[in-house]
Amino acid sequence: MRYSNIPSAQTLVLYFRSRGIKNIVISPGSRNAPLTLGFTKNPFFTCFSIVDERCAAFFALGMSKQLQEPVAVVCTSGSAMLNYYPAIAEAFYSDVPLVVVSADRPSHKIDIGDGQTIRQEHIFEKHIGYSANLKQDVSHGSEASRTDGTQESVQAYNENELGRALEVALKTSSPVHINIPFEEPLYGMTDSMIVMEPQNWELGIEQDGIWDEGESTAVWNSSPKKMVLVGVNPPGKVDPNILEALAHDDSVLVFTETTSNVHHQDFFPSIDSIIAPIEKSEQADDLFQELQPDLLVTFGGLIVSKKIKAFLRRYQPKQHWHVDSKKAYDTFFCLTQHIKCDPNAFFQKVCADAPVGGSDYRAIWLTTRGNYEQKRLEYLDQIPFTDFTVFHQIQKSIPTGYQVNLANSSTVRYTQLFPLDPSLEVFCNRGTSGIDGSTSTAVGASIYHQKPTLLLTGDLSFFYDSNGLWNDHIRPDFRIILINNAGGGIFRILPGFEDTDEFSTFFETHHQRSAEHMARMYNFEYTYSENTEEVQRALDSFYEASTLPKILEIGTPRELNNKILLDYFDFIS
Repeated sequence: MRYSNIPSAQTLVLYFRSRGIKNIVISPGSRNAPLTLGFTKNPFFTCFSIVDERCAAFFALGMSKQLQEPVAVVCTSGSAMLNYYPAIAEAFYSDVPLVVVSADRPSHKIDIGDGQTIRQEHIFEKHIGYSANLKQDVSHGSEASRTDGTQESVQAYNENELGRALEVALKTSSPVHINIPFEEPLYGMTDSMIVMEPQNWELGIEQDGIWDEGESTAVWNSSPKKMVLVGVNPPGKVDPNILEALAHDDSVLVFTETTSNVHHQDFFPSIDSIIAPIEKSEQADDLFQELQPDLLVTFGGLIVSKKIKAFLRRYQPKQHWHVDSKKAYDTFFCLTQHIKCDPNAFFQKVCADAPVGGSDYRAIWLTTRGNYEQKRLEYLDQIPFTDFTVFHQIQKSIPTGYQVNLANSSTVRYTQLFPLDPSLEVFCNRGTSGIDGSTSTAVGASIYHQKPTLLLTGDLSFFYDSNGLWNDHIRPDFRIILINNAGGGIFRILPGFEDTDEFSTFFETHHQRSAEHMARMYNFEYTYSENTEEVQRALDSFYEASTLPKILEIGTPRELNNKILLDYFDFIS
């Protein structure tokens, strides 16, 4: 086996192997050559080449989310690493163990006018779990680049920093940054290890925090109106027995979102279809008070629905508990307890002896849900072709077992309005809710998934991240449905909409671009549809096996979409 002859590079590669971090996403460069050679020459690692660093980081993020394990990104020095920042922020707020490795110049080369150098140490400090800034090897490079101390002391320091960084990534599912300076020559190789192989290492799993089970159970049992609000969750996280227990407790409303990956026929998956009609009612205050929970229990990641946030901030519960082993956000400004526990363990305790009967909380709102579901079908029968009808068609068409990656903004919000098959595994970058890496994330998530992957995206998200298709790792069963409404359609339904040239240019960003030429450039099959019949014909064959990945682009009427969506909430009211 071949190794870099630079001790710090060899050490990093060996530490990654000892911690089981085997997927490495590399962007080309010279300064990171010692790491690139070390990873690619070692058969333990699977390496992916992604030119655009922003895309590379989101690619790794998608892979890490799907595998539920750390994935590393490696880049050269200078501005290259700054392109990692959007994905790092997303990983920080979504608890994804992205391991960021940046090659650096020696410290004496910084701020002297040398090329491709910036201040790299601690550059991500506001959005990182740990920053490990390794020291320059004494035994390698020029005299000017050598730090004080011996090679032995530098080696001990670097090993300690690497160990701490990887421990944080693995224990807390947080992104970490490892910055490692290299002096030329960079391409030297050796057949033998010049550092010690790391010792066998076992991850010490931290125990859940202590919480008062008796008191919590008493409050749970005595609360006639309990609301469980589920945010972003990986598929299969919640024990099905717990879902059944919650579904059969008539004092519990379980509100889920498309990104929750939690399903039951007695849960409430379309939150806005409950809240919006109340907002428009003359008895809004009375109805909101009837919906207002005594106890709110939340778990999972961030919430999409703005309406449920506004409701719970105004009609606050007496108590709000967030159940999570790591952190709790005071999203509704009424957090009373952070229960540091796995949600399965928590609900197993509080649901074990919960009384049966005595509350009509769930029954009332199940009737309301049934009413809006019927109204939604009636509405679909009478409206023209728009984003609204397209999402209904698409969500009915997705084959069972698919992995579905959602872009942000309009896409994730429309999918909240229609049911998805429980077999679908849904992912979306809701940590920072940005549109910037949707395509790259979906491609990364598809790499190891046993079944096909569908990216459901809007036009701005798709074109913004078009470099996400610039790689050789896209599977032939990868599918993209692009809803092209010629701009940022969500801005037409937000407060402040004006039908002016300035609004169209600077908010909605109206355009006339198509994905047809891009599909040809990246070797995708391409289909365009712009009415209900064409969309259905395209969907009938879209998921069939093929030798190339596919893009289905659907053009929708820019100036009608917002009216149809807003009228929907009037109709179901």
